[in-house]
Amino acid sequence: MDSSLKIAICQGHFPVGAIAQNAQKILDESAKSEAAILVFPELALSGYPPEDLLFQAEFRLNIEAALRHLQANLPPSLLVLVGAPIYRDGKIYNALLAFFDGQVIYEYHKQVLPNLGVFDDKRYFTAGTTSGMLIWKSLRLGLLICEDCWHNEPILQFRDLACDHLICINASPFSMNKEAERLERAQFAVDQLKIPFIYLNHQGIQDELIYDGGSFLLAPDSAPLWLGARFQGSPVEVQYQALCFALRGYVDHHRFPGVLLGLSGGVDSALTLAIAVDALGPERVEVILMPSAYTADMSIEDAQEEAARLGVKNQIIPIEILFKTALSEISPHFEHQKWDLTEENIQARLRGLILMALSNKSGKMVLTTTNKSELAVGYGTLYGDMAGGFALLKDIYKMEVYALARYRNGIDPVIPERVLMRAPSAELRENQTDQDALPDYVLLDQIIQQYQEENKSTEEIIAKLGHEIEVKKVIALIDRNEYKRRQSPIGPKISKRAFGRDWRMPIMKG
Repeated sequence: MDSSLKIAICQGHFPVGAIAQNAQKILDESAKSEAAILVFPELALSGYPPEDLLFQAEFRLNIEAALRHLQANLPPSLLVLVGAPIYRDGKIYNALLAFFDGQVIYEYHKQVLPNLGVFDDKRYFTAGTTSGMLIWKSLRLGLLICEDCWHNEPILQFRDLACDHLICINASPFSMNKEAERLERAQFAVDQLKIPFIYLNHQGIQDELIYDGGSFLLAPDSAPLWLGARFQGSPVEVQYQALCFALRGYVDHHRFPGVLLGLSGGVDSALTLAIAVDALGPERVEVILMPSAYTADMSIEDAQEEAARLGVKNQIIPIEILFKTALSEISPHFEHQKWDLTEENIQARLRGLILMALSNKSGKMVLTTTNKSELAVGYGTLYGDMAGGFALLKDIYKMEVYALARYRNGIDPVIPERVLMRAPSAELRENQTDQDALPDYVLLDQIIQQYQEENKSTEEIIAKLGHEIEVKKVIALIDRNEYKRRQSPIGPKISKRAFGRDWRMPIMKG
């Protein structure tokens, strides 16, 4: 092999369904490339995951037209490797195509189709049956597509084929500790084959999925050479970067002029505000304070202080008159007059009404501030504090909220200290705290993590954590509140298993 031969990779964003735009990006990057070989990510032409778009006739026609356009217009002297869906004899393949000199000189089909967690590849694609060996000039390239790399057999197929390089194109979504897992799989391939491994990943946002890039080259007997941008730092730094990246990508893709959120004086809304400002800039963020008779003076003071420190537009719209008017009209029709969750939820829904009305008039998207701990057990109001377009903290536990807030304050103290010290409260009745209805958040988060992320049984969790009464209560709440979660906004996947497409539970169950 010619040691001076350059292989370049294009780590970037290829939006789902933006076929013409993605094709043009492939052409633009190819036109300016000075390498001999240029590689693009998994399904770069269609974006990943295209889901049921793959079944639409117009989508198929657009893919086929784009492939013809690429074949006719890519530089003839450049070998270009592109991920794309391919339609053959009534089947769809997740493919890697090699373009050279106006022709498709090789086509590899993904062999291992993931069908777990956020992945549904078996719903759409047919698995390939042969290893990907591209012989070009004097170079022998072994080809893999994403999930192929997570299984031994597709890698070991190259053991006796004398490859010069192994290239794996990916659309691998982010979760905590994913970088180490990718390196482990790459190291296995390098150890087995004794050749350099090129790992190329997509970078961008697709609904709740974060594609974090992190492409790299791993050669035998060497540390990884990082080629692509990625989240870096401690776990809390990585989390914070991922949340900013997700919000910015989602807002910009949908061309929202900015975001709105209700600022309560609590830690969840304070953290959401800080992330929004860091992701979008203060000029694209607006906060609304909506106090009631049960809102403590310190809550208003702290919320105003947060807004001032972050330089965002803010206004106060009290809900007390609206609340009294609603009660005067509705309460005569209540069967039972004793104060309960009904009156608490009316307050939350009035706040949701105000935020959505302002969103309608301004075009700005409402951010909800519900965290994973609250979402798990249904500690939120449908059409109230759960109303909005994007749930930024949906996959962030309450104790992680505190850790992220303290991390952000370590950069610049934008969240007043007493917000982090006082007992959390929805402030929907006198002297209310979250722990009136829930276990301590440290224990609550552990129970949720064991049950929802680790799939542990009730008995296993009790054996590990103790607290039998609390464990059974929390698991019952998680099971009971699937109907609420199904109606909540999407939010970025951060953990190993997030609520949403990662968690598919029936609403009606025994």
